[in-house]
Amino acid sequence: MKVGDIRFYKERWKAVEEIERQELRAASIEKHWKQLNEIIRRGKRLGFERDDNMSEMEIFLRWAKLKKVK
Repeated sequence: MKVGDIRFYKERWKAVEEIERQELRAASIEKHWKQLNEIIRRGKRLGFERDDNMSEMEIFLRWAKLKKVK
């Protein structure tokens, strides 16, 4: 593989990534909600369970707080 080929390959995937970002930004809340629900249903079908562990929520809240400080 030549250097020019590698650059072309990398640039092409950067373009694909940008298109995917734009599609995600343009997606409606309804679409995101449906996707999230599908992920949850698939997890249940596969036998994954989510514990209602408060320490997990504490971590989430801490990250939210840190993100807000930025």
